[in-house]
Parts: sequence; C-alpha cells; structure tokens
Amino acid sequence: MAVMRRAAQRDANEPGIIDKARKLGASVQPLNDADIPDLLIGFRGRNFLVELKDGDKVPSKRKLRPGQKRWHERWRGQVAKCETWEEVLAVLTADTR
Repeated sequence: MAVMRRAAQRDANEPGIIDKARKLGASVQPLNDADIPDLLIGFRGRNFLVELKDGDKVPSKRKLRPGQKRWHERWRGQVAKCETWEEVLAVLTADTR
C-alpha cells in the first residue's frame, strides 16, 4: 500500500524570503513534504535546509509540529529554523571555518 503524504503548509513569509534569497544569487527549491524543512537553498557552493516559521504568528503557531520535531531530531546534517529573512541571511552567510 502506498504511503500518503500530506503536502507541506506554506507560511506567509515564504514568498518574500524566496525572492530575497534569489536576488542574493541563491538557488531555492521549495520542498513539499509536511515533515521535512520547507526550503533547500544553494548558496556559495553550499546547501542549506531551512524550516520557515512565520514570525508574525503567535509563538504556539511557530513551534515544530510533532512530525517535524521527529525529523529534526533524527537529521544528522545542517538544518535551521528561521522566522525572518535576517535569520535566513545569517544562516547563509555564517562562517563555518
């Protein structure tokens, strides 16, 4: 039997963040599974997974859902939870040396 996956819910701030990242020169791929991060961003030869939460929503609506929390706990690579463009930019430009 095929597993039915729920489509990811999109946050209101996502289109603006995607637009700003692309204007910065990044590649952006929205991801469409309910439990994985919202965006895969390629910038300066590196890849970033970004979970967006809408900073305009009440704090309880900005938390990871149970499936997202499980995914984040199991993931052994980079992933960032961001609410604003400034937080995404900080992730993209952080010095990892």
